[in-house]
Amino acid sequence: MSRGDVYLNEKESRRAYVVEQLLDGRVTVKEASCVLGLSERQIKRLKAGVKERGIAALAHGNRGRKPKHATSEEVKEAIVGFAVGKYAGASYQHMSELMREHDGIFVSAKTIGRILKEASIPNKHTHKAPRRRRSRKRMPMEGMLVQCDASPHDWLEGRCSKLCLHGAIDDATGKVLGLYFRPNEDLFGYMHVLKQMVEDYGIPRSIYSDGHSIFFSPKGEKLTIEEELKGERVKLTKFGEVLNQLDITHIKARSPQAKGRIERLWETLQSRLIVELRIANICTMEDANDFLCDFKKRFNSRFAVRAEDKEQAFRANPGLESLHKIICIRSHRKASNGSTISYGGSTYQLLDSKGHVVPLKPKSPVCVTRHLDGSLGALYSGDYFKLKAISSDSNKKAIQEEELGNKAKSREIYKPSMDHPWRRSINSTTKDHKNKKRYPLEGELGGIHAPY
Repeated sequence: MSRGDVYLNEKESRRAYVVEQLLDGRVTVKEASCVLGLSERQIKRLKAGVKERGIAALAHGNRGRKPKHATSEEVKEAIVGFAVGKYAGASYQHMSELMREHDGIFVSAKTIGRILKEASIPNKHTHKAPRRRRSRKRMPMEGMLVQCDASPHDWLEGRCSKLCLHGAIDDATGKVLGLYFRPNEDLFGYMHVLKQMVEDYGIPRSIYSDGHSIFFSPKGEKLTIEEELKGERVKLTKFGEVLNQLDITHIKARSPQAKGRIERLWETLQSRLIVELRIANICTMEDANDFLCDFKKRFNSRFAVRAEDKEQAFRANPGLESLHKIICIRSHRKASNGSTISYGGSTYQLLDSKGHVVPLKPKSPVCVTRHLDGSLGALYSGDYFKLKAISSDSNKKAIQEEELGNKAKSREIYKPSMDHPWRRSINSTTKDHKNKKRYPLEGELGGIHAPY
């Protein structure tokens, strides 16, 4: 409602009508007090103000004035510029934090939202009405359950090819335990996340993941009757073998909602992490992985909560040397005749701690370990050895030498020398036989026997 140049809201218009009735003598001060819900003293002050300054006395005294603590036009223009440029895509709260950290501008998230709405800049982070679901209570202790997943996304906004962010989050505290970028969702990404978690916090009791073939065998959890009768078991994946060695229980999630905590983490990171990667001018996957180390600490200090139980369920770290041998990709090979094994199209020999080549029995099992730093090793007869690559010519030569060494030598005919005792006895016997005097046989001398 307006009276001349004075604009009154609904509450002030009601007061103006009652005060006019009071001035005309149609109502008393006490009746006006009951109608407006004000004290009689206040009614008298309103009546005196209207008599002195007119109906404008009922309007608020600060109407039309600019408050002293109002946001300046320069700051408003800066906020609008940040929203479409430097901090594009950030939520109001995240934008407030970034402006405080990088630009020294202290403005609340609500003020930023009001300014951007006046500038007709939409906010893509509006909250949807929550669906009615039966939420699962958090685990009471940190380390009892860890949710693991990956999110393929254009994290660097075209400055690099699309990357896939692998991550793990604690169910009890919402603390991010590991993050790692890879070109695609693969085994190495989850291995790096597992290594970060074990090195920084320890070994968790269980891991919750989806049914990806990296985690579970495509063969399924059940065997046929024939396979069970043969004593066969479902083979573990490479990642499952590592979890088995660390004694970590692996739980399969039946739906994305079952591991909703890490699904919501991706939504938050796709809002906040993208903006911070842009501010840091990150353009490569290697630089992005280096950036994640500091980002995890700041993110956890901002969003992590306390667990119900102060004690932790993480088990102690087995040590860097043991961890190096456990968290790796294992491949099984058989030794050839030349004490060599084949892996990745190359031929290798096992070296002991002194650098000597380890002799291998033909067709003996050897486990090749490929580590996260790219190095190779081997497990043979329960011991760990380094691998040395050899050329194909050296391989053929080693095989030939071993075959010659293993092959039984053919026995040569022994010919004794002329002065050998055995040869001398033969020669003397032959000579005596030739020189022996021959006597005539019976009948040759007319029946007379020749004496010997």
